[in-house]
Amino acid sequence: MSLKVNCPTCEKTVVWQSENEYRPFCSERCKLIDLGDWAEENHKISQPLQSAEPMSEEMLDALEEQFVQHNKFFVEPE
Repeated sequence: MSLKVNCPTCEKTVVWQSENEYRPFCSERCKLIDLGDWAEENHKISQPLQSAEPMSEEMLDALEEQFVQHNKFFVEPE
């Protein structure tokens, strides 16, 4: 059974398979329309600030340390 998804641009049903080079889009046209929307900043990935408090160096260092601990691929081999 093949997975079917909707094209993010036109909502047409698309079969998700390796032969479909434009997946999840139905066509190159829809893929380029979406790319243009990103380039024009019509789409944005944003997250609201958690706090109005300014970030101190200590806070940034702690966040960086936490990130590195959870993402071991950034750690230099010993």
